[in-house]
Amino acid sequence: MFENFTKTEIKTSGARIVTVYGGNGPPLLLMHGNPFSHLSWHKIAPRLAQEFTVVATDLRGYGDSEKPPGGDDHSGYSFRAMAADQIEVMAALGYDRYYAAGHDRGARVLHRMCLDHPQKVARAAILDIIPQHHLYNHVTKAWATFSWHWFFMIQPYDFPEHLMSADPDFFIEKKLAKTKQGLSFFDPGAIAEYKRYMHNPATVHAMCEDYRACATIDFDMDTKDFEAGRRITCPTLILWGATGGVGRNHDPGPGEIWQRYVSDIRGARAVPSGHYLMDEAPEETYRELREFFIEEEL
Repeated sequence: MFENFTKTEIKTSGARIVTVYGGNGPPLLLMHGNPFSHLSWHKIAPRLAQEFTVVATDLRGYGDSEKPPGGDDHSGYSFRAMAADQIEVMAALGYDRYYAAGHDRGARVLHRMCLDHPQKVARAAILDIIPQHHLYNHVTKAWATFSWHWFFMIQPYDFPEHLMSADPDFFIEKKLAKTKQGLSFFDPGAIAEYKRYMHNPATVHAMCEDYRACATIDFDMDTKDFEAGRRITCPTLILWGATGGVGRNHDPGPGEIWQRYVSDIRGARAVPSGHYLMDEAPEETYRELREFFIEEEL
């Protein structure tokens, strides 16, 4: 799926991170969401690599990257820890400043990267999320029902892990098939890999630790930043799926919500898809990303 890309593993101070990279042009980091890996970008990354040097990683705990302990406070899976991995990966590849795009959990890592390392991210594209600070302060029946896994996966060890691992293939298919299209827009080879990851109990535990950290240590960090008026300052693109939970279950909508967290929004719009933009609407998502990142040289 990533022909002409180089695959390697980069050891950061906190984890061993699976990394693929290829292409020519300014560096562009791509970060995936739950329950995926770098493979979630396979319909878009090769096209972007025609004009950018594309780097795609497996976040710590996900895919085939290392799964370090979360710790009593789950800080091993905080977005701060995940962001530090990405900063170190890009430094190991020789990049001090770059563009970055993130989907789902990867977008949350990107949000934290922009706050903790503003000098590193020149432009940021955030795909199909609402800031967790807003979500946890504005819980609605619609969001809680549609995004049930947010509340299930934060339960104490090992309740969610045990249930998720009892039938991991069922869990993956149930979680991903949220629309009438089911799994039809996913590549079968990618689905097979996502199922393979879920058959590793360490991956399941890491995913739960990610969500536990989000509801605790990440939320505390975000609250302090929000109260201090800290925002993403680099030019930012906000994209979401028109028919997904982000597009349908929040009032005000994503564009308006993000204005409280970003000081320089260059675009905020929906693409014709559900949550999985890169799989369901790859052409529209590629075009939006390409046009946004090509606008300005590093």
